[in-house]
Formats: sequence, structure tokens, C-alpha cells
Amino acid sequence: MSGAAVSLNWNAWIRRIHRWLSIAFTLAVIVNLVALARQAQAVWIGLMALLPLVLLLASGLYLFALPYVTKWRGGGA
Repeated sequence: MSGAAVSLNWNAWIRRIHRWLSIAFTLAVIVNLVALARQAQAVWIGLMALLPLVLLLASGLYLFALPYVTKWRGGGA
């Protein structure tokens, strides 16, 4: 297997993880809003969205920089 195929497979996994993290983050925000509406706010409910948010930030920055790094390395047109 060539290096480009391994890199492409890795990028596909990052994209898939990013999509699932966005779903987890959305659900955590909905749970937080429901808790606020019921006035049953707890600190852990508010912090529940932070883990997927931090992981979304990391994967999103990777995906954002990917085309620029590829062009900088001379791999893209």
C-alpha cells in the first residue's frame, strides 16, 4: 500500500470522526437546553458539551489545514 493511500484512508477516518463528534455535540447542546428549560441545571450538564467541542476543534483545524499543507508540500494542484 502506498503512502498516499494510507494518508487518504487516515483523512477519511478523521472526516468520519468529525461528523460523529458533531452529532454528539449537537445532542449535548440539546440536553443542556432541555435542562435549562426545566431549571435543573447542573455543572456537569453544562460541561458535557466541552469534550466533543474540543475534539471537534482539533479535527476541524486538521481538516481545514489539510488542503493548504498538501499544496505546500507540492502534492496538490
